[in-house]
Amino acid sequence: MTLDWVPVGPWRVHTRLLGPSADELDTAVSVCGDVVLVHGLGMSGRYLLPVQRLLAEDFRVFAPDLPGFGRSTRPARPLTLPELADALVTWMDAVGLERAGLFGHSLGCQVAAHVADRHPDRVSCLVLGSPSRDPRARQPWQQALRLLADAPREAPSLLPIAVSDYLRAGPWRMWRTLIESMQTDATDRLRRLRHPALVVRGERDPVVSAWWADRVTNLLSDGELVVLPGAPHGLVFSSPDALAQAARPFLAEHT
Repeated sequence: MTLDWVPVGPWRVHTRLLGPSADELDTAVSVCGDVVLVHGLGMSGRYLLPVQRLLAEDFRVFAPDLPGFGRSTRPARPLTLPELADALVTWMDAVGLERAGLFGHSLGCQVAAHVADRHPDRVSCLVLGSPSRDPRARQPWQQALRLLADAPREAPSLLPIAVSDYLRAGPWRMWRTLIESMQTDATDRLRRLRHPALVVRGERDPVVSAWWADRVTNLLSDGELVVLPGAPHGLVFSSPDALAQAARPFLAEHT
């Protein structure tokens, strides 16, 4: 694993990289391209490591901590979703990624969708894992209840990672980011996207309803839905094998 801090404007973005070197990418037949993992609300790239390790057998997989989260610089104010998307593109410039598959989880799906909408040429395809912002749970307390229902379904080792990352991000930053994400209507944005997209929902995910996963898939011009049996919301950590198995052929075809 390569760990590094990448200058992105006034900030430094902590980045985890797994997979072959750039030279190996040019010669390895089994390696298909570049994938960028985009973490969820309050989290860092740490909890993405289980699926990152599996995908790194076939791809060069990056997991940056978005500004304000994880070990990256904390801007003075919480960045908006479009600002987080633009920061991710600036980070891609800094690490030399002209184009990549974006693999978002939860709130990270919204950031990835903003990137694909604002900078379509930088995205080869999208994987939207547990896409957040189910409009049937518009209030923060409804989201909180869904997350509480999900907690016992996750791998126990996810809890200390989540608590540590939440404390590092801070309640104010998480709250403002959550409120903005819930106030943003993704319908028109999803309709505009022309990228191949794979939507993945865990069968036991109380945060992302089956209705919303179907809705997201149908809004996309080239969307496909996969439901992972028995998987919870945090499928990148708690069900990485099934998730990697579902995503690998899609990424191989489109990155």
